[in-house]
Amino acid sequence: MKPIIKVENLSKQYIIGSAREPYSTFRESLVNAARVPLEAIKRQGKKNNHSRFWALNDINFAVTPGEVVGIIGRNGAGKSTLLKILSRITEPTQGRVELYGRVGSLLEVGTGFHPELTGRENIYLNGAILGMKREEITRKFDEIVDFAEIEDFLDTPVKRYSSGMYTRLAFAVAANLEPEVLIVDEVLSVGDAEFQKKCLGKMQSVSDSGRTVLFVSHNMTAVKTICQRGILLKKGKKIFDGDSISAVDYYLQGGIDLSSTREWLENEMPGNEKIKIRRASVYAQGKSVGEAILTSDNLVFEIEFYNSITTGVIGVTWDLINIQGIHIAHIGEACNPDNLEQGWYRTKVVFHRNILNTERYTLNVQFGRNQRELLYRMEDILIFDLEDNIQGRGSNFGKLPGVIHPECEWQTESII
Repeated sequence: MKPIIKVENLSKQYIIGSAREPYSTFRESLVNAARVPLEAIKRQGKKNNHSRFWALNDINFAVTPGEVVGIIGRNGAGKSTLLKILSRITEPTQGRVELYGRVGSLLEVGTGFHPELTGRENIYLNGAILGMKREEITRKFDEIVDFAEIEDFLDTPVKRYSSGMYTRLAFAVAANLEPEVLIVDEVLSVGDAEFQKKCLGKMQSVSDSGRTVLFVSHNMTAVKTICQRGILLKKGKKIFDGDSISAVDYYLQGGIDLSSTREWLENEMPGNEKIKIRRASVYAQGKSVGEAILTSDNLVFEIEFYNSITTGVIGVTWDLINIQGIHIAHIGEACNPDNLEQGWYRTKVVFHRNILNTERYTLNVQFGRNQRELLYRMEDILIFDLEDNIQGRGSNFGKLPGVIHPECEWQTESII
């Protein structure tokens, strides 16, 4: 079968430290042209502060019609850069992409929307961009509005929409205007759980109709559920391409390094204008960070963050997920019963011992306000192994079955 997407030797390079030069008049251009030889002589022997960064490096793959492909990897692996090239938002430095059919992209909240236009007008605008006739858009219009649940705000300029309303409308337009290829980046994290479930169901129905889906997500359960195939990227390179279950297992087991503690420089800290994360770690209570963590140890989840919010109760929540993508526990809530002032904070929670089985685990963290508003969420912030502490077990005994391995009280007595 002829591929609908073909990527050959694709690379993308960015220059770090360069600044865009200001526009100049014709006279200034002439003066600068005369000055160039002199400036070149002055620069001789001086170090160039610009560095080059390869966001993608020699990527090759092909996708056949009807495939649902999950693109996975840690933050900075090149996933979003790849989707932007496939969506024709940016051009590659090297290589080529062959793509056949209409492409619907959902890369960032509100991408492709004009803020001054209403929701109704933006639906027709996006359909026109996809090359659809007005009659086709009208036929799908009610379905889009029902999915997005914005009927009361349909004639309101989208600049007044919340991020959740933006996302619902953007996804509804991208998925329901029947593109041959649907490209979805990890923007569903801004929606609530019900909306995410609704979107995943829609992507499943899109794939069942024979259309192609490229899905970037840190939700490994979702990748395993709706994707037949997984492509794992690491530092701009493709390191695995196979079925989605194998791709996720490779990602969690060895495709990425264990990171039981992580710390970021000031200019690299993840977060947004509300929350910044400086350090995160998981360790055994009473032990040093980095020591082996046993099933008999209490686990400590600790995080340092900067809070810019001045109103409302700030809560920190951890999600513990095992290697199969099963959500084991939802831990935490409000880290302080009172309002936090602006500033740096460290909060930690203790997860009691003798509950979890030996396994590799990942931790997601999220910050919320008043237990309702999501401020920031980071997937796979920490990855750690929990080791066996049972002495004398033979090597052939293997890992105990089951998701958990709780400590229980046993009693045996003789009865007549």
